[in-house]
Amino acid sequence: MLGFLVRLLPFWVREPLLILVGSVFGVRILYLAVVEKDWALAGIGAVFLVATAVRVHVVVRALRARRNNPVPTQPQPPAAAQQRPASTVPAAPAAPAVREKEPNAWGQAFAAIGVFAVLGAAVWLGPKLLPSEAHGTPHAVSCPGGQETEPPSAYRKTSGAVTGAELCKALNTPDLARLLGTPAETATGASASNGTAPLTDGKVAQPEARIEFDTYTVNVSVTYNDLSIDQYVKLMEYGNETDVRKLKVLGRPAVLSSAHIMQIEINFGASGGTGGPVEQGPLVRTLAVALDAEDGGGYYEITVWSTSGAFPDDEVLLDITEKVLPAIPERAV
Repeated sequence: MLGFLVRLLPFWVREPLLILVGSVFGVRILYLAVVEKDWALAGIGAVFLVATAVRVHVVVRALRARRNNPVPTQPQPPAAAQQRPASTVPAAPAAPAVREKEPNAWGQAFAAIGVFAVLGAAVWLGPKLLPSEAHGTPHAVSCPGGQETEPPSAYRKTSGAVTGAELCKALNTPDLARLLGTPAETATGASASNGTAPLTDGKVAQPEARIEFDTYTVNVSVTYNDLSIDQYVKLMEYGNETDVRKLKVLGRPAVLSSAHIMQIEINFGASGGTGGPVEQGPLVRTLAVALDAEDGGGYYEITVWSTSGAFPDDEVLLDITEKVLPAIPERAV
C-alpha cells in the first residue's frame, strides 16, 4: 500500500523523498553495524546506500535533460488551419500564446526534503530520545511501591526506621552494574520487604531490599537493634563467618565477613509441592556498617553473592556501600 502511494507522487517529489529516506536509513544501519559488529546489518545498509546512489544518478540525468530540452514557448498551429484558403478579410492579429506555468521542480524537491527531514531526524534520534523499551533494549527493573503493605508495628515504634521500598530505591542505582564490574548487565529483578529481625518476637524492624543481575545479587538490610559492631564481631566467633576484617566506612565502624547462605529446593509436581533438605548455599561476602559513628547500636548490611559462589573484591563492596548508604534517607542515620 505504501509503495503504491509513493508511485502516485510526482517525480520531483518522489525521487528526493526516496533519496532522503534511503540515505538516512543506510547511514543509520551502517552505524548500528559498526557498533554491534554485525556484518549482516552492514550489508543491508550498503544496499540502501547503493539504491540511493542510483536514484541520485536518475535525478541528475532528469535535470540535465530538462535543461537541454526546454518546453517550446509557442504551440504549433493545427493542420486544418494551415490548409484553410486565404480570405479577403484581413485576419485579426493572433493573441500571443499563454505558456502554461509548469511546477517548479526545485521547489518540489526542497519541499519534499523539508517535510521528510523531520522523519529522518526521528529515525536517527529515536533510539536515543525514546525510552529503551521502544527499541528493544531491556530497561532496568523498578522497585515495588512503598504503600503496598503496612509495615509491622515495630516500624512505628522505631524512630527514623526506613522501609524496604526506600532501601530498594537507594540500591537500584544505574551505577550498580558498573560498580559490580559487569556494566553490560541490566537488573533482572528487584524486591523489598518490611520484615523484622528473627528471634525478636517482631519487635525489631529489619527492612530489606534486593537487586538481581545475571552474574551477581546484591542485598541491603538495616537492623534497628542495640547490637554494636564490636558486639557483632564477638558473635562471629561462634558462627561460621570467615575472612573477618574490621575497618571504617564513611567514618563509621564496619566489618567484612564471609559465610555460606542456606538454600532449599521446592518441587511443584503433580502430587503437590514438596521441599527438599536444606543445603549449604553459595558463599557470600557481607559488609556490616554501624548506623552512626558512635556505634550506638544497629547496623546496615550489604551482601553480594552469585550462584557460582564467586563474588567481587572487597573494594567493590566498599564502593557499593559508599554509593548506597548516602542515598538512604537521612532520618535513618
